[in-house]
Parts: sequence; C-alpha cells; structure tokens
Amino acid sequence: MDELHSISEDRYRHIRKQLTNDREIRELSELFKVLCDPTRLRIILALKDQELCVHDLAALADTSESNTSHQLRILRNLRLVNSRREGKQVFYHLEDAHITNLIRDVRNHLQEEKDR
Repeated sequence: MDELHSISEDRYRHIRKQLTNDREIRELSELFKVLCDPTRLRIILALKDQELCVHDLAALADTSESNTSHQLRILRNLRLVNSRREGKQVFYHLEDAHITNLIRDVRNHLQEEKDR
C-alpha cells in the first residue's frame, strides 16, 4: 500500500479492486465514447418512446441515411438498439431502458448544476 493515501488498507484494496477490472473499464469507456457523438445521442433520444425507420431517424437527426445507418450499426454493436423487419422496412428501437435512464440522470445532474 502506498504511503500517500489516508484511507484504510482494506478500503484501499476494495477501491483498487473496482478500478482494476480492465474489461469493465474498457466497456464503460466504449459506451461513453459512443454516447459522446451528437448524432448517436439524437438517434437514442428519438428512439426513446417509439420505433423508427432509418429515413425518419435521418430526418430527425439532420443527417444522411447513410450516416444514420452507420451510426445505428455502432449502436447495434453495443446492443443499445435492435431492429425488426416489416416487409422492406426496418424499424429500430432501444434495446432496453438503461440507456434512457442514464441520459435522464445526466440531464437531471446538468439541470441541478444550472439551478445552483
């Protein structure tokens, strides 16, 4: 144990254990990296309450359908969105509510900071 900290050795070990799960740290880092893109964030927010197709998502995110498809592929790879086919149309939806809960919590935090 380093001599530079003032917490107990048990507490130090507990915290270090949480910080050394490299796989989890990489996954969290990747998720936050994905969320920092404005287009992807707009897509997630647009899908919060309904399914939408690429055409509608592109219009709502103010970007091309090609770029929207690329962003959806990234979101799908992280299992944040999923799709279903209806004829020739593909509709996208959020995989679960965790991501919208995270965004809601961040919005609440930002609002609290503004209110101070």
